[in-house]
Amino acid sequence: MDARGPKAPGGDALRDAAENLFQELQEHFQALTATLNLRMEEMGNRIEDLQKNVNDLMVQAGIENSIKEQMVRSSLGN
Repeated sequence: MDARGPKAPGGDALRDAAENLFQELQEHFQALTATLNLRMEEMGNRIEDLQKNVNDLMVQAGIENSIKEQMVRSSLGN
């Protein structure tokens, strides 16, 4: 006899259903996690591309040096 007492009728079926549901939820969670990681990587790449484009536009506009100079001046306390 099991130390937990007598088995309830249908207990095995209920446990099996719960285990199957848990497994299915785990698979869905893993798929969502993989999708989220991919999207975050894509977003990071887009941000890097945007930063590069902004830098290129600043060079074209001739304001890159003035911004760097302002940053240097502010760090020197001028």
